[in-house]
Amino acid sequence: MYPLGKQFEIDLSHAKSNDRCIVRGQHYRMTVLTERLIRLEYSPSGNFVDVPSQLVQNRDFPQPQYEVKQDQRLLEITTKYFKLTYTKEMPFYGSKIDPMKNLKITLISGTPENDRDWYYMHPEVRNMYGNMMAVDVPLQTYFKRGLYSLEGFASIDDSSSLLFEKDGTLINREKGSVDVYVFLYLQDFRLALKDYFRLTGMPSLIPRYALGNWWSRNITYDENKVMETVSNFERRNVPLAVFLLDKDWHYRDVGNQKGLRTGYTFHQTLFPDPVRLVKNLHQHNVRLGLYIDPTEGIYPHEAYYQQAAGYLNITNNKIIVFDPLNPKLLDVYFKMFLHPLEAMGVDFFWHDYKGDNQALKLLAYNHYHYLDSGRNPEKRSIILSRNGLYAPHRYPILYAGSSEISWNGLREISLSNLNASNIGVSFWSHDVGGNHGGIEESELYIRYVELGCFSPILRFHGARGIYYKREPWRWDIKTETIVNDYLRLRHRLIPYIYTESYTYYKEGRCLIEPFYYDNPWVIDDSKYRHQYFFGKELLVCPILTKKDITMNRTIHEFYIPKGTWYDFKTGKKFPGEKKYVSFYREEDYPVFAKSGAIIPLSNRSDVNNIGLPLDMEIHIFPGTSNVYTLYEDDGLTSLYKEGFFLRTDIDYNYLKNNYTVIIRSVEGKSGIVPAKRNYKIRFRNTKQASEVQAHFNDQEIPIQAMYIEDNDFIVEINNVGTIGQLTINCRGRDIEIDAVRLINEDINSILMDLQIKTYLKEKIAAIIFSDEEIKKKRIAIRKARKDGLSREYMNLFLKLLEYIGQV
Repeated sequence: MYPLGKQFEIDLSHAKSNDRCIVRGQHYRMTVLTERLIRLEYSPSGNFVDVPSQLVQNRDFPQPQYEVKQDQRLLEITTKYFKLTYTKEMPFYGSKIDPMKNLKITLISGTPENDRDWYYMHPEVRNMYGNMMAVDVPLQTYFKRGLYSLEGFASIDDSSSLLFEKDGTLINREKGSVDVYVFLYLQDFRLALKDYFRLTGMPSLIPRYALGNWWSRNITYDENKVMETVSNFERRNVPLAVFLLDKDWHYRDVGNQKGLRTGYTFHQTLFPDPVRLVKNLHQHNVRLGLYIDPTEGIYPHEAYYQQAAGYLNITNNKIIVFDPLNPKLLDVYFKMFLHPLEAMGVDFFWHDYKGDNQALKLLAYNHYHYLDSGRNPEKRSIILSRNGLYAPHRYPILYAGSSEISWNGLREISLSNLNASNIGVSFWSHDVGGNHGGIEESELYIRYVELGCFSPILRFHGARGIYYKREPWRWDIKTETIVNDYLRLRHRLIPYIYTESYTYYKEGRCLIEPFYYDNPWVIDDSKYRHQYFFGKELLVCPILTKKDITMNRTIHEFYIPKGTWYDFKTGKKFPGEKKYVSFYREEDYPVFAKSGAIIPLSNRSDVNNIGLPLDMEIHIFPGTSNVYTLYEDDGLTSLYKEGFFLRTDIDYNYLKNNYTVIIRSVEGKSGIVPAKRNYKIRFRNTKQASEVQAHFNDQEIPIQAMYIEDNDFIVEINNVGTIGQLTINCRGRDIEIDAVRLINEDINSILMDLQIKTYLKEKIAAIIFSDEEIKKKRIAIRKARKDGLSREYMNLFLKLLEYIGQV
């Protein structure tokens, strides 16, 4: 076999299961991997698979508790979660009349009347799905089941995936064999996800810059236009982390060939000096990605075509047909076409593949490309690609395809963000603002950006055409101001998002957790179905509908879960286990922090730099003690795997009139983060304390400043060592501001903005805020018509009274 290279070699040592977990016969093999996970194999030849597949990396699980009963004909396997019954040596599927005739797995619920049965080829109609190649691939065959199901079980059929040899090459399986993994978890979905990651491999940790703002347009850029775009962002103090060049960066019209998607050579007219371009971008702390689509093959005009053709014995300037399953071609492809681009400084590739047998070959392409991108430990692996369907969390980041610009498109993006978690994927990347078609609406554009701000990846993209307005400065001043504020907030949030990304890599907890995991009742309620947790501290209730034109607000209903939560922007308190309705302006977005939440933010002043901040602002919400462990490393290399990182506990000890924050390094090495930091501790919804003390280790240190800003108490301490312990203690009486959110405040804000006579506003306010019953208020509002209240505004106030009645 052709040697691919050391970076592609596969560890076979963990692919074979513990023999004590296996029950087998001549043609069947059952492997109890955990109490919730069983592998079912059937082989006509009696040969079973003990090497890694494209899906599975590890089957060497510790022996779980299970019980086996069998005789010459029947086999029973029982765990805490399920009971399997199988007629030995028979095919797993019985018949259309009786599919469970040969094999049945009963999910044990604790109450026999609620037990459910799984069988091979079960339709699993209550599965929430989640696995898709992209939104612009409409083929139903590419929509796969996820792991989350209301039935409490889900299966993944691995029978068709390819198998790995030790050298990293892929081979076919035995035809007719069956290899299925069944997850039977009842309500314990997070444990099922833990099993899944152990089976398929843990998620990858992406470079830190990938969490910043990405820019791309499907238009023809040259070097000047690239740098002009970067300058336009910088002049407005809006950070940018990644610049993606779409198809036009390479030659597209060559001879009789027009509009080639494939290409590996910079167009010299557009980019006469690619190395200079990359250096300029890097000097501005912006990373460069290039679109690559090898589907059409490699053409003779490419810089290294002749060398490649000679090595592959291709004559007469024939197009080199691309096949990611051909190891010799892959070796040539990487070394002669991608590595030279990386040598120029290109940071990563946004690659696509639409050839034959797309799903299987795309997965192979993703696998090899990802491993090749990380061949140098000084450069962390990253790709942007369509989903290869099997274990896609190993090959981040996933390109969701080009979506239509519409409110419906925004809702689909929101839902697919949630569903991606059902297959363990966090880095599911959409076109912020939508890609094509539709109508360019200011409100819609703002809502796209706000959702993107609180998504794992924020990546702009737009189709070719001068009337697509993705650049914030092409909008009116109000729209631009709002969008710019959220783009700045996104970069400030990177310390929090990067820490949550590390938790995803280390523990398998997705950055986005659908609200329906713990509240399945919302699945059938469109008002609340799209809610999600963004990391462990924040709840997002996205706005996906147009505003009411008359009140100039979006009427938004959401549900706050158990506990006390605070509006992340205003600090208003929301008691939990309750439905709410609020009225949101375009600049506002429903994001909530739980009681005791700790959110580390960057206060970097050097715009595009997403590195470790010298100035850090930490938001702390009252009500409950909490510990948040901030994770930091260099963000670029793989040295974190060798212990080159720092974990810092931010420990909030809450008492009503006496609270303490302790910031202490707990694991890792010095030299990773700045030796000293300036801290701004923002105690949310808190009055100024009468007594504040700060210590570093055992020595009292000066406080730079203490002051009130809005409803927050802020303590600033400068030049503090990052290795050691900083302690800030605050004392006072009735420190916490009990700022419970009231619907009257929302309505008063609406009244303030309405274009009606002031005296009429006074009269309407007196009616709405009176102690009269709702019925009498409605009558009084209707009577206000004689005072000049228009029918339009009358209907508005009657609608508002309906919402008051719900509170």
